[in-house]
Order: sequence, then C-alpha cells, then structure tokens
Amino acid sequence: MSSLTITLILFSLLLLLLFFNVPLVVSIGLPTVLVMLMDGMKIATLAQRTYASVDSFTLMAIPFFMLAGKLMEIGGMSKRIVRLADCLVGWLSGGLAHVIVVASAFFGALSGSAAATTAAIGSTLIPEMKKRGYPADFVAGIQAVAGALGVIIPPSITMIMYGVCSSTSIGKLFIAGIVPGIVLALFLMITIGFQAKKRGIVQMSTFTFQEFISSLLDAIPALFVPLIILGGIYGGIFTPTEAGAVAATYGFLAGAFWYKEINLKNIGEIMGGAIVNTVLVMIVVGASGAFSWLLTSAGVSSLLGEVIGSVSTNKYIFLLIANLIFIFIGMFIESVAGILIVTPILLPIATSLGIDPVHFGIIMVVNLALGLTTPPVGENQYIAAAIAEIPFEEEVRASLPFLIAGFLALFVITYVEPLSLWLPGVLGM
Repeated sequence: MSSLTITLILFSLLLLLLFFNVPLVVSIGLPTVLVMLMDGMKIATLAQRTYASVDSFTLMAIPFFMLAGKLMEIGGMSKRIVRLADCLVGWLSGGLAHVIVVASAFFGALSGSAAATTAAIGSTLIPEMKKRGYPADFVAGIQAVAGALGVIIPPSITMIMYGVCSSTSIGKLFIAGIVPGIVLALFLMITIGFQAKKRGIVQMSTFTFQEFISSLLDAIPALFVPLIILGGIYGGIFTPTEAGAVAATYGFLAGAFWYKEINLKNIGEIMGGAIVNTVLVMIVVGASGAFSWLLTSAGVSSLLGEVIGSVSTNKYIFLLIANLIFIFIGMFIESVAGILIVTPILLPIATSLGIDPVHFGIIMVVNLALGLTTPPVGENQYIAAAIAEIPFEEEVRASLPFLIAGFLALFVITYVEPLSLWLPGVLGM
C-alpha cells in the first residue's frame, strides 16, 4: 500500500474509534493490526514492535515515579504541601482557590503525573473547600486545570517519554520545565483573582509568621524530594531512572518513619494503585510505539512531515500549526501516546527550522498537559468532577476561564523561547 493509503486508513480509523469512545489502546492498536495485515506483514511483527517500545531502561522510571507518587499521596506529603501552600497564598483574594494551584505545583514536583496531582490535591482540598462555602464547580474547575502542572513541573513522565522518543536529555527537559510551569501557575492565579471577585469570594485566612515556620518545618521532608531528584540528576549522581527509584525509596521512608502514615493497612492500596497506573501507561506506550513504528516504516511520517513543512517554512507559523495539532491530539489522545505518535513527524521539521528540541519538547508537553483537561477525553476533568460530586458538564463549564488562561500561558511559552532555555543555560546544561 502507498503511504497516502496507509495514512488515510490509520487516522480515519483512529478518529472514528475515538469518536465512539472506544478505549485508547484499542483505538490505536486495531488500526495498526489491520494495516499490518492488509500490507502483508506478519502479526508477530506487532508483538515485536510492542515489546521493543517498552524495552527501555529509561522507561523503568515510569513505574518508580508512579510508586513514588502513591507513596507521597497516601504517606502524608500531600497534606503537608497543602498546609504550606495555604500559609503562603491562602490570604490572597480567592483564598484556598490559590492554594489548589500552588499545592498542585508542589505536588507535581513530587509525582510527575497530572492524574495523581489532581487526585491527591483534589481529594484533600475540594471537600474542605465545599465545607467552607466555595462553589463546587468553581473549585473542581480550578483543580482540573491546575492538575496539568503535574506533568510540567519536573519530574514528568511525559517529559521522560519525549526524551526517549527524541533522544533529548531528560535532565535538561526537567530543568527547562520549571519556569514554564511557574508561568502557567501565575496565569491561573491571576484568573482566580478575577473569578473570585466576580463570584464574591473573599480570602478566609491571614498570614502569620508562626504558622509559616510551623508548616515549612512540617513540609521539609516533602520539599526535599525535588531537590534530591533534580540535584542527583544534574550532579551526575544518578540517572532519571535511578532518580525514580530514589524518590520511591525516600517516599516510603518519609511516609513510614517520619510522618508514620504508611503502614501494613495501606501498603496494599499504595502498591495496587501504582501497579494499575503503571500497567495503564505501559499498555498505551506499547500500542503507540507499534503505531509510530508503522508510521515511520511505511513512510507516513515523512509524507505528513512534507505536507506540514510545505505549508510553512517560517518557524513562527510552524509553531502555530504545531500547537493546533497538539491541541487537537490532546483532546482525544492521552499525552504519552501523543508524544510517541507526533514526535517523529514534527520534530525533524522543528529542528530544520532552528527550533531547539528542548523548547519544542516543552511546548509539546504543555499542550498535551492542557489536553488532559480538555474534553472529550479530559482525564483531569473526570477526576475533579467525581471528587466534587458534580455533573461532568457542569465542571467543564466552570473550568473554561482557567483553560483559556492555560492556553494564553501556552502562547507565551511557545513564542518566548528563553522561558524554556534560560534556566538550563544558566546551569550550563
């Protein structure tokens, strides 16, 4: 079959299955199998390519960070992070609504997962804020979008996938994600200020130095996690994969012996949650890897790249087109799958136009992170709505101002390259 025929079959079937809400693994895997059979390939090739996609030392970081996230969520770190965030920003106009953003940024530096951040911070703050009279849709809408910080603030599972797929330094990507994550958090907090005034929400706490010192001391073990991870990677002490293992070990020790909230009763919940989350991600990685290999081997990636490249040879227009593609993909496809499918197509064009692979990776990660909050997939939206016990549609409507703020931040991150590259440059990476 020609590259054009394969392209039409693959993407038309993929979109059709996604439209009918077929599970993502099936939506990606079924078109791959059909095209392989129609092109005369052996079905064993699918198994080989799926296995090859997950047979990576670097990808071992994913189960470690999944486990670390669950250990920190159930082991008491999320509660200490929330308390510290409340002390830092709870006195601003909007009160605890700002705490959601700051706590999500802090927890993102621990877990590396948007879903874990949304669940951990949301389950702690949303019920408490409802008790204090905050509108349920308002707090759930903020949490759904703020959860995206979980994959932008390092460490990040999505960045690990991009690093593997593009042969880009994962340590450099981690450092590059810090400033863009802060930019997104600031845009969300500004929007919260406007929305709080519109809804008549006022601050419900006051800053006290005593409480700040107390909450800071209580949160020190949690705050050490990003320092250990990033310091160890940047200092050459361990690789990103080993950093995941260190984070998981540290999370267990801190939760079991410092905070004393990990015990025999909840260790099964922690391990079970980490295993389920890891399996879900790795199945998608395997299926997406086979799909991506088929795109490349059949010449589809080159064909699509030529089509997109012929539309524009200006890097700023290309970045606009790339953003639109990322946003569209993020609306339907989980971020890990999106990275594996899109990177081989668009990265060669980006580098040919002089776009730094690290900057391009950050743009892609921010796009796909926001995609986790955008229907129809919108994993974060479903989690936040379930915690707040409100209809999904109601939660989505309330999240729209924050989604708009997120896309405005994305625009700034896309076209102000130093936001991504300044910090790695300062650190000599």
